[in-house]
Amino acid sequence: MKGIFLTLLLAGYSLASLSQNIAGNWEGSLEISGNDIPIVFHISNDSAGNLVATFDSPSQHAYSLSCNEVTVSGDSVILMMRILGGKYAAKLSEDKKQLSGIWFQGGGSLPLIVKKTSDVAIIKKINRPQTPKPPYPYKSEEVEYYNADKSIRFGGTLTVPLPDPNVEYFRAPVYPTLLLITGSGKQDRDETIMNHKPFAVIADYLTRQGFAVLRVDDRQMGKTTGNFGNSTTADFAADVEAGIDFLKTRKETDSFFIGLLGHSEGALIAPMVAAKRTDVKFIILLAGPGVKITELMEQQNVDVLASMGVSQKKLLKFRPLYRNMINIILAEKDTASAKEKAFAVFRAWQKNNSSSLVKATTGVVDKKSLVAYIYGMVKQLHQPWFNYFMRLNPAVYLSHVNCAALALNGEKDIQVAAGPNLAAIKSALENNKNPHFKTVEIRGVNHLFQHCKKCSVEEYGELEETIAPEVLEMISKWIKEKVY
Repeated sequence: MKGIFLTLLLAGYSLASLSQNIAGNWEGSLEISGNDIPIVFHISNDSAGNLVATFDSPSQHAYSLSCNEVTVSGDSVILMMRILGGKYAAKLSEDKKQLSGIWFQGGGSLPLIVKKTSDVAIIKKINRPQTPKPPYPYKSEEVEYYNADKSIRFGGTLTVPLPDPNVEYFRAPVYPTLLLITGSGKQDRDETIMNHKPFAVIADYLTRQGFAVLRVDDRQMGKTTGNFGNSTTADFAADVEAGIDFLKTRKETDSFFIGLLGHSEGALIAPMVAAKRTDVKFIILLAGPGVKITELMEQQNVDVLASMGVSQKKLLKFRPLYRNMINIILAEKDTASAKEKAFAVFRAWQKNNSSSLVKATTGVVDKKSLVAYIYGMVKQLHQPWFNYFMRLNPAVYLSHVNCAALALNGEKDIQVAAGPNLAAIKSALENNKNPHFKTVEIRGVNHLFQHCKKCSVEEYGELEETIAPEVLEMISKWIKEKVY
């Protein structure tokens, strides 16, 4: 991952002394619900003498995440981490070996002390053999375009096959084209996660197979403007429509063969767009939802807890709590009322269950952690995106999709369970009498379509494979045989 240049406000420090004091590895841990989450900052100088920084969350196998801004004033240091919506504000100790401060993220805050463990930033090398590297046997172009009212500028990469030198063309060739749609959260155009770049891998593979591919930064990410925090899934669907309109202006793309490929939430957005536009030729849904989102999130929470070792017996007792909490909080527009009712539901459930079950499923061990749990859930469910997202039912859109559709879900996916979601997708498309669809459960792969062993979220970063080769082959083969 590229280093990000840091903004420096030098108050009382020379650049040389500042670099000497700050450069190196800084290690500490956040205490969340009784668990220690290690955090490692790597600060160094690039070839031009500028300070650059990344950070790791080793227990989540997330490495080299960007710190895109650092402000230094006297002994105060602030590191901004926009990829997580986070900030670390701290003071440097007199001996220059410790930073003591507060970690801010998602409206909450936690104390964090990091100690200097090395004067040299030692960054763990991550092997990602599938990540494409230049030179490419195709054209790769940085593009920019706007939505209809010019309020958002989008930045992306368009990859286009090169003409066959052995073929005499009577006119410039055009290519079937795919627009890639990222999953939940603020994503870059490559959908980078734990140093994996699945969209870069997909675009590289499909372009080599003769397709043009556009991948785009989300709002407020990379070169795309707009406000991500106040946006909903409907807004992201409108962004996809802007992408389609842009592709139709390009001379390299075949306007009659534009398709959408979405992953996770992107696989919900794809049918939202296809249901209203006749110029979408096909959609490919990777790990897409088919059941109501409230049902999906309930199952996701249960499956993730199970992957962490929580027993099925405990999960059976936790499940109704989660369902009731979600329904109550979503029904209340006023946050104070939502908190009051959520506390009542939780305490009633808590009285009937052991402290070990409560801790294992919710992390609640005392009054402080209970308040954090309730307030955190209310805040999350009242955020614009999450509130809108939780009320969605994919079947509403899938039942109006008339174009060709391919839905692939991983058997080992604990974020979007394959069985119920593929069944719901199939049912919705059948009800619409859509004859041009296929649903496939891919054996042995997780939410990112990696072959997995533990199949936990944390394992995403441990695995070298970014996406199973057979999945890439299946996508390309289906488009060629069924669509183009």
